[in-house]
Amino acid sequence: MPPTLTLKSGTSWDDAWQRCLTVAPEAFRDERVLNLWNAAWQADGRALPAVSPVDGTPVAGPPRLDRATARQAVRAALDQHRAWRHVPLPERRARVAATLDALAEHRDLLALLLVWEIGKPWRLARADVDRAIDGVRWYVDGIDTMLDGRAPLDGPVSNIASWNYPMSVLVHALLVQALAGNAVVAKTPTDGGVACLTLATALAAREGIPVTLVSGSGGELSEALVRAPEIGCVSFVGGRDTGAAVATAVADLGKRHILEQEGLNTWGVWNYTDWDALGTLIPKLFDYGKQRCTAYPRFVVQRSLFDAFLAAYLPAVRTLRIGHPLAVEHPDDPYPALDFGPVINAAKAKELDDQVAEAIDRGAVPLHRGTPADARFLPGQDTSAYVQPVTLLNPPRSSPLHHAEPFGPVDTIVLVDTEAELLAAMNASNGALVATLSTDERSTFDRLAPQIRAFKIGHGVPRSRGDRDELFGGYGASWRGAFVGGELLVRAVTRGPAGERLSGNFPDHRLTP
Repeated sequence: MPPTLTLKSGTSWDDAWQRCLTVAPEAFRDERVLNLWNAAWQADGRALPAVSPVDGTPVAGPPRLDRATARQAVRAALDQHRAWRHVPLPERRARVAATLDALAEHRDLLALLLVWEIGKPWRLARADVDRAIDGVRWYVDGIDTMLDGRAPLDGPVSNIASWNYPMSVLVHALLVQALAGNAVVAKTPTDGGVACLTLATALAAREGIPVTLVSGSGGELSEALVRAPEIGCVSFVGGRDTGAAVATAVADLGKRHILEQEGLNTWGVWNYTDWDALGTLIPKLFDYGKQRCTAYPRFVVQRSLFDAFLAAYLPAVRTLRIGHPLAVEHPDDPYPALDFGPVINAAKAKELDDQVAEAIDRGAVPLHRGTPADARFLPGQDTSAYVQPVTLLNPPRSSPLHHAEPFGPVDTIVLVDTEAELLAAMNASNGALVATLSTDERSTFDRLAPQIRAFKIGHGVPRSRGDRDELFGGYGASWRGAFVGGELLVRAVTRGPAGERLSGNFPDHRLTP
């Protein structure tokens, strides 16, 4: 019998919440978080109920503003922007650096909030915080040359991001945008991360960073956060459906934009023999249950290699460790080493389960299915947001799993016989952020890689969003607007010489750096 597990000492949601009240009492009140606009914390908006995907524990929900209040917040952000853009760079750098020191001081609390709010295992939650801090420090050290000959935008940068990387994507972007001379506006993701973002924003606001943090539905706030004339740039991270609406709005307005959207990232296997190397990588590809924009949910495998591929893949996928991110045998044990915990909520778990069942009903072949008995749970806990890893062969074309990113621990495999079929299957979603081709011969990789429609392509290794000077973007429908990463992020949120053409995908041009 597996041992009975308990919650690690000092890690309950109540413990985390009390620490928030102590660290930033201006931003947390009783059982709710506040909005930040006009340089003040506001007890406005209707706080929605929310539960943790980890075990159904009630957590702080987003205090949703109405459209009129959001417009007031954006107008106030413009006033902040007009003042901040004239603050000398050395002072901006000092304030951002002080914010990073404060984030580092409260690193473990920020990580614990990520565990409860979006279900990240401890290792990955801390990595999210660390990547934000370390990434922005790189910009602090090198910002002088990046801003040479450039100026802040005419209005603040509006940020609408998904819930999966609140620190290393959203907070990272906010601080770099402010370092470049812009006031910044952010909407908390509807699905989770509001307390973590509130704490990080409180620490930045204390250092004088001109940041606005508001909550609300995308439909209700889009007029203010996307279409308002005060906004100088829109930065969006999320799905294609919502992204398409944002893209239409910014195109109509001629507004600067950065729209990172999903794509079906694929891993091709062609004339390949290093199965030990592939088997070692498989568990790592399931980090955070594949709930990230650079996950690889699709393998495109040469049919004649399928038996060898399965011999490497199946033993590796059976080693995955799933469960409650804070469940331990003894209260003082270290945090459990897990590959992933829950998906973002019970509704997403049901959606994935339904898609898998429908795909199998229409002809997909299940090759692997994990079982709850293999997971680490507390006695009697709510497990409705957990999805066990699943691998399907040949999902039918009618299934969303054939052409879209599942954003969960579901792998699909497609078999091909020719290079033309390989490329067609790897390009199934009309553009992606990353792709990988495992092939023994470098000449084969060099010949096929340019025909794969992904921004980053690995030779037998996964690619990621990257940090510091690594550029990031997407091909096709996976990206619209300016590319980011390294110096490109600073260029995207500043004005350069007259007639400058930014690297990115725009209605009138596509420019690859």
